Amino acid sequence: MTKPLLETSIQSLKRIHQGKVRDIYDIDADTMLLVSTDRLSAFDVILPTGIANKGAMLTQMANFWFEKLKDVVPNHLTGIDPQSVVTDAAEKMQLANRAVVVKKLKALPIEAIVRGYLVGSGWKEYKAKGTVCGIQLPAGLQEASKLPTPIFTPSSKAAVGEHDENISLQQAADLLGKDLSEQVASVSIALYQQAAEYALTRGIIIADTKFEFGLDADGVLHVMDEVLTPDSSRFWPADSYVVGKNPPSYDKQYVRDWLEASGWNKMPPAPELPADVAQKTSEKYMEAFERLTGQPLHLV
Repeated sequence: MTKPLLETSIQSLKRIHQGKVRDIYDIDADTMLLVSTDRLSAFDVILPTGIANKGAMLTQMANFWFEKLKDVVPNHLTGIDPQSVVTDAAEKMQLANRAVVVKKLKALPIEAIVRGYLVGSGWKEYKAKGTVCGIQLPAGLQEASKLPTPIFTPSSKAAVGEHDENISLQQAADLLGKDLSEQVASVSIALYQQAAEYALTRGIIIADTKFEFGLDADGVLHVMDEVLTPDSSRFWPADSYVVGKNPPSYDKQYVRDWLEASGWNKMPPAPELPADVAQKTSEKYMEAFERLTGQPLHLV
């Protein structure tokens, strides 16, 4: 494992945004540079402990899915080599295998969440009301039950340090307009279904996932940011899946569970992770990557 990269410093380009995981730099009127750091957020708070190799894994896994799902919807990738947009050797090192050059898009103000299984906050709501995000579901489902069909449950897009909130389909339509919100829902479910079907052949269940979308200058919908990584999805090993209990995850649920048990109040600042928790999380990410892609992770 390499030492975690918590922040990039690309002096030759102007940094225009720092997200929970990605540092974004301006290139020109049409493109920007996204660099995935090894930062980890949980409960919408950035942790002080980095996860070794996470940024490289996120970038390479997202690129794998962008290629596999390119016939469903256009994506933000340009194909431009990130190494070509900087000249300094130290800056090139920071970009190695963890950066992409992407189109500038007008981001939509929602996160597009698709749930295929009943778990997490959805399970809590279902137990109380028989619904998930206000969508009525059949009676008698258990924790981790596969839903009859995947459901689209959008959320607001919170600023760093704030919490995303589930919104109704009507609220999504109010934000996006009816036609665009229906397109986002349809595309999100199509992306999920195609990915979930493939993942099963690799021994992984995708319980749920979230997508982000943007529009280009012509109003064409693109999927952007990242897709189907352990940061944006809940991955379960298919061989240990049992209806009625929450399966072990390949994603950052391992970290969430430790944080929950630590007594942390989920407000900044977050506690440091023990070294063994950070290492185990890195190993979980790596295993998910190798199982899903069938490829080794490319490091510096």
